[in-house]
Amino acid sequence: MSGDRAATGATAADRPPAELAGTRAWSEVLWHDIECGAYVADLPVWRSLAGDVGDGPVLDVGAGTGRVSLDLARAGHVVVASDLDPDLLHTLASRAAGHGVAVRTVVADARELALPGETFPLILVPMQTIQLLGGAGGRAAFLTRARALLAPGGRMAIALADALDVFDLDDGGDWDVLPDMRELDGVVYASCPRAVRDRGDHVRLERSRETILVDGTREVEDNVILLDRLDPAVLEAEGRAAGLRPLPRLLIPPTDEHIGSTVVMLGG
Repeated sequence: MSGDRAATGATAADRPPAELAGTRAWSEVLWHDIECGAYVADLPVWRSLAGDVGDGPVLDVGAGTGRVSLDLARAGHVVVASDLDPDLLHTLASRAAGHGVAVRTVVADARELALPGETFPLILVPMQTIQLLGGAGGRAAFLTRARALLAPGGRMAIALADALDVFDLDDGGDWDVLPDMRELDGVVYASCPRAVRDRGDHVRLERSRETILVDGTREVEDNVILLDRLDPAVLEAEGRAAGLRPLPRLLIPPTDEHIGSTVVMLGG
């Protein structure tokens, strides 16, 4: 889980694209950035893996607004970014142009991802995207698609969240959970984890998203994410079933603000 972030102003590059202003998409892009965009602990892993493939293209699955894709593109890598949400990818493309780099975007559900005639020496699946696919069936569909996209001898790196501590801020416990925050034009946006609930085969992550207007008015909405429980050994077995071979795992260490991750590596 993430910890406190001071409310700071955002640069023009951090803002949702101006053409989305006044739409629901603008809000969704902003909250995505607040809740995901500041995470950097995994970037050294993706940079290292991308460095190993030289000029080969990298496929970033679940790219969102480009946290990983833009970092790699700025380092000179050829990047293709896929995501289910066209507004997040529109934002990514806008930011890529602002940075003077090229990132090709593909709107697609990871379980249906198809790029005929293309293969990649490296496929990245950061930020627990694999745990958002709705269970074993969804993962099997994705792994089959990914196997077809992986170049001979290529590798796929998939991040899994390490164990999440179950908590509920409303139960009166002494929980050290603070919000992710951002300020834009005098308006403060705060996203605070409220609970992590064990649901057996998945966990339910609950957040409150609070907007504090310039006049002090507060608006609050709830946000829920369902994250599949997934052991690395299970994912490796699913990879084998899809024709992939497990490789040595990598680790992303925890920080004061985020839990750690295990990176399952699968080869073509």
